[in-house]
Amino acid sequence: MSNDISLLRQAFVSQRQFFDDQNFPRGFGRSGNFTLLEASILEQHGVVLKGLHNKALEPQNEHQQQFVAVISGTLEPTNAIERAWVKYLKLTTSKAKFHTLFGRSKIATPAPISQDYYAESDSM
Repeated sequence: MSNDISLLRQAFVSQRQFFDDQNFPRGFGRSGNFTLLEASILEQHGVVLKGLHNKALEPQNEHQQQFVAVISGTLEPTNAIERAWVKYLKLTTSKAKFHTLFGRSKIATPAPISQDYYAESDSM
């Protein structure tokens, strides 16, 4: 199967642009996570890709059938559209790891001093 981007774009034609304001409020291109090509693919073909992913749309050609096989896990992504969608899913479905500079999550506080420790003769 050909991996020519112009043929792939024709196989996933959409009438609307795709936006994900919840995860990428400034757009795919400005998020810093996607290349210009990947951002363009997601914006122009994301509606169809999401429909195929959610099984709201049935595959209409062999490129779309291969895409469904890739997102189901039976094949590895081989073209730019499949790689862009897999990257999008990875960024939106996996939990972000948070790293700190400290080894412990809570800083221990010193134990309060007991009043029984001091005798009345110790006072000045």
